[in-house]
Amino acid sequence: MSQNREGFNPNAPTTNTGTGSGSSGIGSSGYDSSSPGSGSAGTATALSQTAQDYGHKISEAATQAKDYVSDKVSVVGDKLKELQNADLGEVAANAKEYARKNPGQAILISAAAGLVLGLILRGRRQ
Repeated sequence: MSQNREGFNPNAPTTNTGTGSGSSGIGSSGYDSSSPGSGSAGTATALSQTAQDYGHKISEAATQAKDYVSDKVSVVGDKLKELQNADLGEVAANAKEYARKNPGQAILISAAAGLVLGLILRGRRQ
């Protein structure tokens, strides 16, 4: 039962055939522990640059949001002006026609309006 394969000796002492403890790259952090504090200035600079980049991105997003909201406010203002000048009978007729063409959407819109109205009235009672 003690068959030996060529190049394999089960009684031979085990040896580490690796390339070394630090050269594999596994578990190495890239930080030189022999000079503490040498990477802190570079880290602070990198963090500062990252913070500035995020600051610019946030300011751009805020500008875009402001433009979007101002556009939507102007659209709503125009619609309100149209409704002020329109005849209520005409508005009711348009709503009925829309409900006939799109009954599913009309039901959903009515339900949402009822929910919002209910929440507003409930909030006043408390």
